[in-house]
Amino acid sequence: MGLLVDGVWQDRWYDTKSTGGRFERSSAPFRSWVTANGSPGSTGKGGFKAEAGRYHLYVSLACPWAHRTLIMRKLKGLEEMISLSVVHWRMLEHGWTFEDGPGVIPDPLRRAQYLHQVYTSAEPTYTGRVTVPVLWDKEEATIVSNESAEIIRMFNSAFDGIGAQPGDYYPEHLRGEIDALNARIYDTVNNGVYKAGFATTQHAYEEAIHPLFETLDMLDERLASQRYLCGDRLTEADIRLFTTLVRFDPVYVGHFKCNLRRIADYPSLSGYLRDLYQTAGIAETVNMQHIKGHYYESHRTINPTGIVPLGPVLDLDAPHGRDRFQGL
Repeated sequence: MGLLVDGVWQDRWYDTKSTGGRFERSSAPFRSWVTANGSPGSTGKGGFKAEAGRYHLYVSLACPWAHRTLIMRKLKGLEEMISLSVVHWRMLEHGWTFEDGPGVIPDPLRRAQYLHQVYTSAEPTYTGRVTVPVLWDKEEATIVSNESAEIIRMFNSAFDGIGAQPGDYYPEHLRGEIDALNARIYDTVNNGVYKAGFATTQHAYEEAIHPLFETLDMLDERLASQRYLCGDRLTEADIRLFTTLVRFDPVYVGHFKCNLRRIADYPSLSGYLRDLYQTAGIAETVNMQHIKGHYYESHRTINPTGIVPLGPVLDLDAPHGRDRFQGL
């Protein structure tokens, strides 16, 4: 784990001493948008027009934020339009790397060894964390965005006019509900597991763990009477929650001490997780070797031995029973 300072890589863990033991995630610095006609999006500059073959996506199969973009790329049928690189699951002194390993797809554009080289190709004096996902523009030779929440919205609609699969996962009439769910789930669940896992004081840990499980309790109750978070329709809110849920029992329960309850202990959430996993295309975006290998081998301050546990055994292909809500 590290960061770039004026374009120079430094191996440096998060500073929690200055924040009372709390983990604080920095915001993504690259915030332009791909749009249907190349006009500016809600942030950043314009000029990034949706075109087949123009963009390249860098991801980690381990990272829940990058996983969102892989799912949306799959659901919208963008695999042939947007090329892909996958970093190695292990992230140590050089950050994300393209070290050879099962599931790794090297960088075809610059033959980079390290992801931080992609960042400095776009901005030679860049200062900040080097994160995934990264959406790269081959034409302008720069990073369009490294904000997953915005990349999935680009994928949702920008390419519709040039052959993307039908389906709107951010429909206008549900946007207020989706945004409200996203805000709470991001703060207390998606990022909440990290706030608990990377805390370095008891107070900071407990400050994160209680809101996390309060939200999971709320979600389990909500999903007891409807198939998806917004009723009978799969939306981006479900995709964003799924990438945390699928990692919860294998990683966050033990590694991040999020162990008040497992997802397996929630009757509605556990069925909902299986339902989403079995949605066409989603299962093939899940790589448990990368997921478990990354967390247990990379976070040496939490797991110094780097030993990856063999369990738990998950059966995500088991019947989910969630289709009983369809048409209600």
